[in-house]
Amino acid sequence: MGQPKLTLPWGDTTVLGQVVATCAAAGLEDILVVTGGARQQVEELVTLLSKRYPVRGIHNPGYAKGGMTSSIQIGLAALGAEVQAALIGLGDQPQVREDTIGRIVSVFIETGSPLIFPSFQGRRGHPWLVARLLWSDIQAIPITTSPRQFFKTYTGQIAYVTADESILQDLDTPGEYYRQRPPVP
Repeated sequence: MGQPKLTLPWGDTTVLGQVVATCAAAGLEDILVVTGGARQQVEELVTLLSKRYPVRGIHNPGYAKGGMTSSIQIGLAALGAEVQAALIGLGDQPQVREDTIGRIVSVFIETGSPLIFPSFQGRRGHPWLVARLLWSDIQAIPITTSPRQFFKTYTGQIAYVTADESILQDLDTPGEYYRQRPPVP
């Protein structure tokens, strides 16, 4: 992207600001941002966001070698003992809707399903929920292994929530950002 994409403008906030606002509006009470690259800029943004939302940051020093798996592991380890499930989302997915998050959380509360994914036209997306009873299994995944391998192990235990295409959209290129971003007010 040429600059830290989480700090790019998104409407009247930033990409990460929109993700955090959506999570907070959906009722999430402890929003944890795991930082990797562009640590200083993202942590400064998290500090600003924490004045308005229940968000905090934690750094993944092994992000370059471990990618998403190590970030998930760092995040899960930072959550308190009272937390029964974690919603794993992407910081570059500001299009995700509050009602999608709400439905995922509701399914967990109603069913206790250990893994819950949003689905659009048969494709899994983000954010997804994992119950605490599977956290030790996630912690045991080698950091060079994709979380997809973990999902294959638990295919029969996955619950799905129908969602819109926003669960599949993230911002990996300048073109995606410019096509998807809302106008700046």
